[in-house]
Amino acid sequence: MLKNFFEGENILSSSFNVRLNVALTFNVKPESDNTFPENLPPVPNYPRQKEDNYVQPGKMNETSIDTYAEWDTWETINAVKEALECYNNVTLIEANDSAVEKLKSVKPDIVFNIAEGFNGVSREAQIPAILDMLQIPYSGSDPLTLATCLDKARTKEILSYYKIPNAKFITCFPGDADDCIDKISKSNFSFPLIVKPISEGSSKGIFSSSFVKNLEELEAEINRVTVEYNQSALIEEFLPGREFTVAILGNGSEAQALPIVEISYTDFPEDFIPIYSYEAKWILDTPDNPLDVFSCPAKISKSLEQKIKQTALNAFQVLRCKDWSRVDIRLDDKNQPNIIEINPLPGILPNPDDNSCYPKAARTAGLNYNDMINQVLYAAAKRHNLL
Repeated sequence: MLKNFFEGENILSSSFNVRLNVALTFNVKPESDNTFPENLPPVPNYPRQKEDNYVQPGKMNETSIDTYAEWDTWETINAVKEALECYNNVTLIEANDSAVEKLKSVKPDIVFNIAEGFNGVSREAQIPAILDMLQIPYSGSDPLTLATCLDKARTKEILSYYKIPNAKFITCFPGDADDCIDKISKSNFSFPLIVKPISEGSSKGIFSSSFVKNLEELEAEINRVTVEYNQSALIEEFLPGREFTVAILGNGSEAQALPIVEISYTDFPEDFIPIYSYEAKWILDTPDNPLDVFSCPAKISKSLEQKIKQTALNAFQVLRCKDWSRVDIRLDDKNQPNIIEINPLPGILPNPDDNSCYPKAARTAGLNYNDMINQVLYAAAKRHNLL
């Protein structure tokens, strides 16, 4: 069970003894159903995917299969709004070019931020940077941490400096494929390798082809990533061990790891590689036909559990994450936990039938969805001295 941050029987209601004016900042998937209340703004008219204009997976344009993978549906946005409304007044503010004026007009006590942004490698940091400028408190990590964690290579460099284990890697900049391949062929890199865009989340750009077994496949993947995503490619040695994800809640000495989720690939179709790729996450794994690959709490020894949680908490602290994050971990060939990546804006699908790991860990810890969201808000409000 989760060690509570609060005292008293009704921990949340007693903590929120004053209703805060909370703004919820978000980005919505363009294909999402509009279940927004009628008195609130309609779904924005973003370009939609067109079945008759299908493009190669990963192609970064208006019709890409994964262009909006990081954004939320109205189902999630409304679920977060309803959770926050249990104890607070809530206003929705879409993270678009009108957000600054809306924030200035609303003047919230605090912002609950789940906005992923859209343009550039700083996209997740855009709303927090605006909030810093406007001196408005907000939940989650600051712009520097968000921008750093989105850059997988910078994240790994920091982790390596602090001696937090992560897979051996090299960064390949656009136009440098030949040089990168030459370095890998002359080094002690071991195939298979994983090739992914350096600054994407929600499994964007990670497909079955990302798992490369030779130099020819490596060259093809470097070219795919650098051309189609217009960014560098991160090339990592594949970690062959078990995979886990750790939800973290709180700050400083109060930060704690929730029950560990394990992702098992034993029952994957034979032609799928053992990674939670875009195909697995968004095409193969659906609410109507969910993959039976997640278990929480993970069935592991106490010593391994402690080692995984401590590795996740160490990464959370050295990256200076705030309030919450999800840390993905995989064991190496010596069964040592290695960081795959840190997600300071974790996915929070509200439907228990969806394989959304942060809510899954929270439920195992004894928190329902509403309490999970408000625990995060409380951690942020406490950090900002609002309660």
